[in-house]
Amino acid sequence: MTEERKKRRHIEREFGVPFAGEILDPSQWTQTALKKLPATGPLDLPTLFGRTAPLIVDLGCGNGRFLLGSAVWRPNCDHLGSDVLPVVIRYATRRGNQRGSTNLRFAVCDAQRMLEVYLPPHSVAEIHCYHPQPYYDPSQVHLRLISPSFLALVHRTLVPGGLFFIQSDNPGYWRYIREIVPMFFDFHERIGRWPDAPKGRTRREILALRRGLPVFRGSGTARRDLDESTALHLAESLPPPIFDADRRLRELDE
Repeated sequence: MTEERKKRRHIEREFGVPFAGEILDPSQWTQTALKKLPATGPLDLPTLFGRTAPLIVDLGCGNGRFLLGSAVWRPNCDHLGSDVLPVVIRYATRRGNQRGSTNLRFAVCDAQRMLEVYLPPHSVAEIHCYHPQPYYDPSQVHLRLISPSFLALVHRTLVPGGLFFIQSDNPGYWRYIREIVPMFFDFHERIGRWPDAPKGRTRREILALRRGLPVFRGSGTARRDLDESTALHLAESLPPPIFDADRRLRELDE
């Protein structure tokens, strides 16, 4: 067996799309699980990563596909992913461990709490949020993540001029996002796919593209003319995320 074929055997794929990085010999594995969050107060980020570097955060990171790639391609940045589902964090940490990642951590935590409790103000260079759950049941509308108060928290957590990335395949959600996000960020919708991952940055995006669903993408820099109190006051005046989520898309979510 040639060395090239041996190397190919250590590349993991999902739906035919490779994950970034090679699966290393177990002697080179690391520990990427943040198994215990502080009882009170924020994370000590320099201690957590053993250095001070720009921090990339993925809220609702799922199985870690995006952060794995970013951690491989941007070794000078640290990466933190959180998701409320322990099962997907187990997949994410296993993959991070197997690749010997030292600039990557995963935690079981919901996005709102991560921002409110564990990430200090102005501590994050980029916040990513891919395919937030639209919640189709009218009784669960209040659980929708992208709201004015959440965006105010994102704005507070980012460094001045920090970047917020958002993506959805739900047209109703996207109409709301494109109306509300520009209140806090200099926001631009992206035409076309992310150049670093044309087949999809996330598992959900790969599935949506395979089914021929439109995927809506955008990013923006935190508005510098908003301080924390102004952003919170603004959030109180904006409408909540009430929209038609289109139940025909529910199968893909489930």
